[in-house]
Formats: sequence, structure tokens, C-alpha cells
Amino acid sequence: MKYFIFTYGCQMNKSDSEQIAALLEKRGCRPAPEAARADLVVVNMCSVRQSAVDRILGLIPQLKKLKTQNSKLKTILTGCILAKDKEKFAEKFDFIFNAEDLTNWLKKIKVKIPTKTESKIQSNSQHNSQVYLPIMTGCNNFCSYCVVPYTRGREICFPVEKILREVKNLIKEGYKEIILLGQNVNSYISKFPIRNFQFSNKFQNSNSKTITINFPKLLKMINDIPGDFQIGFFTSHPKDFSDELIEMIVKSEKIKKEIHLPLQSGDNEILKKMNRGYTIENYLKLIEKIRKKISGVEISTDIIVGFPGETEKQFQNTLKICKKVKFKNIYTAQYSSRPGTFAFKMKNDVPQKEKKKRWEKINKQKQI
Repeated sequence: MKYFIFTYGCQMNKSDSEQIAALLEKRGCRPAPEAARADLVVVNMCSVRQSAVDRILGLIPQLKKLKTQNSKLKTILTGCILAKDKEKFAEKFDFIFNAEDLTNWLKKIKVKIPTKTESKIQSNSQHNSQVYLPIMTGCNNFCSYCVVPYTRGREICFPVEKILREVKNLIKEGYKEIILLGQNVNSYISKFPIRNFQFSNKFQNSNSKTITINFPKLLKMINDIPGDFQIGFFTSHPKDFSDELIEMIVKSEKIKKEIHLPLQSGDNEILKKMNRGYTIENYLKLIEKIRKKISGVEISTDIIVGFPGETEKQFQNTLKICKKVKFKNIYTAQYSSRPGTFAFKMKNDVPQKEKKKRWEKINKQKQI
């Protein structure tokens, strides 16, 4: 069986596609150079933005044509999919599955399953030296515009042992840059057996059988693995970017001095509507602390323009923050209303023409 994967969405979707490819190939499938030469087409989508949904709608005629040319062709839709989008695409694909349930849906499409079960975090990266490694899935933040808690569920952190084992495997395979992924990597937390860890005397005398590993401690454990490689991570949430994490970045020679820290808006009223959990003052203070302690750090961000109720003055506040902080890069999105989110109840009152205008102004700021 030959497969082809279409991927639409963020780095988490790209990582999911790498994992899907790895599992398919371990079951004897081989990649097709193009969809027209595949027996199985997987569409890995994201319901976060309407534009991504529209791209899937635009792809459907092509898939329909391919099925007329190959009657054995099977099509699968997976990824971050809202319930309403599942209903919309129900008759357009042979199967619709959750990305987290790979093994079960591979059984349903009759792809041979080996006796040994693989870890969910294994990947089949197409990069020459860089690989994405999920350390968790889901999100607990419930930003008012975001569908992730509804499509991927609440936060589930993968066990420390599996992450460390996978990092070691990736190093052996020759990867030079390992990017740790999570909707909010800062909130990673897991238990780890004491017998597998090197502790100071106070831990050695403890009656506890496990220790709690947070994100900075996980970074330390990965940094201490022998090998010539670098560590990156995203996405970080400003409200959870701790002093401990800053110190770990400073001390760890393998952690890249690149931080992606989504701002989303430069206006406190809009941030409150977004349910972001911080103020502009908090954000700027954090930026100042990071730049003071981490020499040569590069900071990128996300901005949403045209959020419900955003006035021209509030947009100008965002523009001012961008000019003040001088981000290395800005990833800009025009707000799109998504069913199921809290913001969906708000009046989407910023005209599309105005959203595009604001989007262009932010994009010009990238070049300054």
C-alpha cells in the first residue's frame, strides 16, 4: 500500500503527520510521490482557522477525481477537527479519525499491525537535521478564540521515560535539532521514578518513589544527554514562563536562545476578552527579564488582528508593542470565528477588509 499525506496547520499537525508516516511505514506501507499514485490519502487538518477549513473544501474535488481513477483508494481525515466540521466532511471521506487514536484507525483500514506497539511520540521527520517531538497534547487554557481544548482535549503529558528514550533514539539517527512541542510546553509535568534519577542527598533519603518533573527539569534531563545536538521548544504561554525556566535556558548550553512567546494583542481589554491570563504590563516585564538574563536571545510572537470589538485605537496599541519589543518574527492571523469557542458568541464586528488592512500593517512591521 502506498500513502500520501496532506498537512494543514501548525507544527503539531506536522508532527502528527510525521508520526502517521512512521506508523504506516512500520506496517509495510510506502510513501507515494504524489496523491495520484497513492492507495491511501490522509488529510491532516486544523479547525483552528476558517482558512484551513476552506483549503480542505478546495481539496475535495481533487480527491473525488482521484477516487474515480482508482476505485481502491481510501481517504482519511484526521487532525484537530471540530464536531461541526466532522459533520460537514462526513460524506466526503471514507474515514474520519482522531489523531490520538492512530493504532485503532489503522486496524479499521486494514493496515497490518505488528505485535509490538510503538510509542505515540515516535516520528518520521522529513527534515535533514531537525525533528519535532511532542511532549504533551491538549490544552487547559481555553483562550476564548481557540478550538484546541475541544479538538485535542485537556492536557496530557507524555511520560518522562518515553521522551528521554525517544530523544536518545533521535540523536542516534543523526538529528541535530530536537524541537519539543506542546500547546503550552511551560505547563509540562510528570512523575519520574527516583531509581532512574541522580539526586542530591536529600532526595536519596526520601521515602518517595517518584519525583515530579516540570518543564525546566525535563529540559535539564534532555540537555544532560550526551551528543552533539540542540534543543528548541514551543509554544510557551507568557503567564507560565517561570524564572526557573529562564535560569535553565541560561545554564543549558544545548538549549537554543530562541523563544516563541505569543502576545496575541497589545491591548489589555482585548487580552481579557481573549482570556489570556496576563496584561501588557506583565508581558513587557517578562520580555525585559528574558532579555536581561539571556544574552543574545531572539523572541518571536503571534498576533491576532480583528478580534471581536477591536477598535482602531486598540489595534494601534498592538502596533506600538510590536515596535517597542522589536520581535525577531511575527506570525499574524486575521481573526476567524470558530463554532464552540466562547468568542463565537461575540459579534464578529470587524469587517474583513479592515482585518486585512491591519494584518498588512503588522506584516510591514516585521520588516522594520
